[in-house]
Amino acid sequence: MFNGIVYNQGIIKNIKNNPKYVKGSLVIEISSNISFKKKDIGESVCCDGVCLTLIRIKKKSFLFYLSKETLKRSNFKNPKIGKRINIEKSLYHGKKISGHYIQGHVDTTSKVISIKIIDKSWIVNFNLSRKYHKFIVEKGSISINGVSLTVSKVRKNSFEITIIPHTLKLTNLINLKKGNLVNIEFDMVGKYLNNIQLK
Repeated sequence: MFNGIVYNQGIIKNIKNNPKYVKGSLVIEISSNISFKKKDIGESVCCDGVCLTLIRIKKKSFLFYLSKETLKRSNFKNPKIGKRINIEKSLYHGKKISGHYIQGHVDTTSKVISIKIIDKSWIVNFNLSRKYHKFIVEKGSISINGVSLTVSKVRKNSFEITIIPHTLKLTNLINLKKGNLVNIEFDMVGKYLNNIQLK
């Protein structure tokens, strides 16, 4: 479990198939200044909104396993060496919660339609398939590349968020461009409520 308040980033250093794992899965190596200890191997880490398992620690980089399901659901289906990744460690008891609860279970990906800059804040419009409209509400929470954000507008085939300068400074959202694909996780409470109503 995570809260979408990102303070650390990393860069994809290496991507490889690993014969020890299922065919079609990947192992990626991310270099970062974030610190892990040997006892953290096997822990969940949020990488661009995706809950990944830490499988190995090197001197200044870390290896993560990406399953076929992860590749199918997220923008890791097209990983690129040199790409900057948002990183958040799992929550622990007593840690301050200032975003919203994020599981790292990406629901879908979304494409950037447009970006407007107003008073150093970015207003970003993302496309959204109609089947996901039931999970999103204005002023509700949403995770984009693992960052806890608030939906400012919902349109017929898209939604809009505002990213403040502080968030831009700390996350890879500053690198967003029109056409980029981001990882989306809808608010957990909304998903469960919709599931109950459908039954």
